Amino acid sequence: MARSRQPRDHDRPRRGRVYRPPARGGGRMTHPALQPGHTAVITGAADGIGLAAARRYLALGLNVVLADIDAEKLLAAVAGLNAGDRAMAVPTDVSNPRAVEALRDATIAQYGVVHVLMNNAGIGGGGSAIERPDRWRALIEVNLFGGINGVQAFGQAMIDGGQPGLIINTGSKQGITTPPGDTAYNVTKAGVKVLTEGLQHTLRNTPGCQVSAHLLVPGYTFTGMTGGGRAEKPAAAWTADQVIDYLIANLEAGVFYVICPDNDVDEALDAARIRWAAEDVAARRPPLSRWHPDYKAAFEAYVREQGS
Repeated sequence: MARSRQPRDHDRPRRGRVYRPPARGGGRMTHPALQPGHTAVITGAADGIGLAAARRYLALGLNVVLADIDAEKLLAAVAGLNAGDRAMAVPTDVSNPRAVEALRDATIAQYGVVHVLMNNAGIGGGGSAIERPDRWRALIEVNLFGGINGVQAFGQAMIDGGQPGLIINTGSKQGITTPPGDTAYNVTKAGVKVLTEGLQHTLRNTPGCQVSAHLLVPGYTFTGMTGGGRAEKPAAAWTADQVIDYLIANLEAGVFYVICPDNDVDEALDAARIRWAAEDVAARRPPLSRWHPDYKAAFEAYVREQGS
């Protein structure tokens, strides 16, 4: 779908260690939902992380249904996959629950049971708490209600299918550490996090359920949403394919919070930032203290200590 630039977790100290995702194969067990002949549905699939996921699922032998609001771009993406009847395009506005239900019905009619749902559609470019109410509403409808609509349209059918399944919701580090700047975007992605946590609790307490939920949190990733029109990937960014490699490895390990590093920020730095943000509440510090002048030195010292 149409995308604008995604805000970055700015003012970040640089780290030297670069995460290298595990090589494909290597004797790992493939997740039981990711088996040949199974079916995956991906929203926001015309480019970026969604399209990279489609390529990977096809390589694993799955059928793939790609959904996006940009019908022309979506059809071109599906044609480029050269997957024949194993890939289907369904133009979809995820903010419309009836459209998402139609996506579900079209998928079941074509392929039967849905094994993987990836709620990935998203937009940026919201604003602060006191501006741009029209953009606030647009972001909430797409980023948050898009995920809710997907979960509610597909969730029960996936449970009733009685087979292993995955519901993967794409969140953001902005929904966890909530940096200043685009508060509207942060709110929607914080909502996706809470939605996915609650969903996983429901699934694991549903008798006989073989479906699990997972929160995908990309790092700085070079996509149509974040590229800003540039053709060359910045050195700090991961590719969308790297994000999907990391996702698959973590799904196979049963990880819920799939928080991706990038070429600038490693897992240890992500963890330190998340702990600091949580401590704002526990320690009764000012909100967003990481960006508060009175706490700048303390935060930098904390990061150094956590990385030592």
